[in-house]
Amino acid sequence: MGAAYYRAESENGDHIEDPSEDALFMLIEDLNSSDNTFVVIQPDEDDPVWFTSVAVLDDDGYEVVRRDTTRREHDVVTETSIDRIARDLTIWLAARGFPGRPTQHTTNFYKTA
Repeated sequence: MGAAYYRAESENGDHIEDPSEDALFMLIEDLNSSDNTFVVIQPDEDDPVWFTSVAVLDDDGYEVVRRDTTRREHDVVTETSIDRIARDLTIWLAARGFPGRPTQHTTNFYKTA
């Protein structure tokens, strides 16, 4: 098994390393307004430069915070769809940099006649 690049942890102590979209969906779906009100996702390192969190709102929605100091990003949105939150976070997480993770290279090969 490879190294964990980031970790999702909910208020009640549930945690998943490098969670998939489905795993994020399940963590968010398990949130409630009494004893498991938020989940935080951040790199598994000291002093992380980015994080995201999802918190239960009183009016049956969720507050989603995304912060990345290296890119000067700080977004706060409200959402009611767990599907959309999990999908959007998966896309956002894929764009983060992780020390030690191999970089992806794309090469275009052109066939010449």
